Amino acid sequence: MQIMADIGGIPGKNCRGFCEYCYFKNVRDKKILGCKNCPPGQIGCPHCTTDTNMKRDYLQPFNVLASLQNNIFQTELSRDTMVNITGDGDVSCYPHLLELSKGIHDMGFPIHLGYTSGKGIDDPDLVDKLTNNGVIETTYTVFSTDPVLRKKWMHDPTPEASIEALKRFCETCDVHAASIIIPGVNDGEELARTCEQLESWGAKALILMRFANTRNQGLILNSDPIVPGVKPQPIQEFEQLVRDTAREYNLRVTGTPVCDPETDAPYAISKDKNKEYLDILTKIRAEATIITSKISAPYIEKILTNLEATDYVNVIGTEQEIACLITEEDLRAIDLNEVKDTVIIPGRCFVHDLSAEEIFRRDGNFRLIHRGPDMLTADGEMSGTLTKNDVLKQELIAFEDLIELINYMGVHR
Repeated sequence: MQIMADIGGIPGKNCRGFCEYCYFKNVRDKKILGCKNCPPGQIGCPHCTTDTNMKRDYLQPFNVLASLQNNIFQTELSRDTMVNITGDGDVSCYPHLLELSKGIHDMGFPIHLGYTSGKGIDDPDLVDKLTNNGVIETTYTVFSTDPVLRKKWMHDPTPEASIEALKRFCETCDVHAASIIIPGVNDGEELARTCEQLESWGAKALILMRFANTRNQGLILNSDPIVPGVKPQPIQEFEQLVRDTAREYNLRVTGTPVCDPETDAPYAISKDKNKEYLDILTKIRAEATIITSKISAPYIEKILTNLEATDYVNVIGTEQEIACLITEEDLRAIDLNEVKDTVIIPGRCFVHDLSAEEIFRRDGNFRLIHRGPDMLTADGEMSGTLTKNDVLKQELIAFEDLIELINYMGVHR
């Protein structure tokens, strides 16, 4: 279990400048998307309104600790509770990191350093001080262990120090390294060298992240290519890269948006070898249409086929590859002739309920719109810390919730 200690920060400012591949690099204008957290009748809230000019600078450590204590009082803690220091900037660039980590350590909690690139570490000795303050785990963006590549692609002012810091973290903590794969840059032999070094240093895991460079791959805040001219890997090719890397090295290798060779995520229950687990799910008895992403659609269709439910439920995959990043634009592209009278959209998609109702009723048919579970599966960023049984349990619970929603709100024959 983790409790967040949010330090704030502004992308591009509190991280020593954007990396070349950063998602936020081209975001300039305020954009209001709409989501399930918006007040009734109002499109836009802090969760779905992106305005880089309104982001918070780094917070003072006493404010972070006060907020953390408030969260602790309101949360039922488990024995393995860990505090995750996280923010919108780079955690390693936070000027009060030692003070904050000591304060959390004095409260009796171990610490996970959330996503950091290490760009804020000019002196590797900082690692020793952090581990003395209770840091036992970190997620560290490595990209490459070649300092020349780090300097060019991450704009790391002290790449040698950042790499040495990563090595020391590997020797003293559980390190989940992360690398966004840019075809022709840090894949192939370069990825092999990075993996060999991570393995020799003692890293626990490596998350391979598929580079996104088009709107339907997730660039919903600004559809301009992040790196012009770079063509991301086809999803099947990326999945094979993950599987090959996992087979080759003694690291827990996962990929996002696919795959996790150890747990069969995403959508482990869609695999034939796990088909027997579907027997515990409630039978689908009503009609509905499930809206999802291009990547998720085949998995969900396979599960419905195995449940013998395709006569009741159809699946429409949008061009958007990530379900929680589906927006109004994606829904408007759907052919309403394929949509049943009950529609289930992803729980976390960036669409206001009022907008979804207008879109699916614009042909004159009154359709009921409902949000499904927030997540139906786990991608590599989550599953890397889970067992196969954890993933199966999570998916079965989510699909049972989905089926209950279909049976309760769907049209019965």
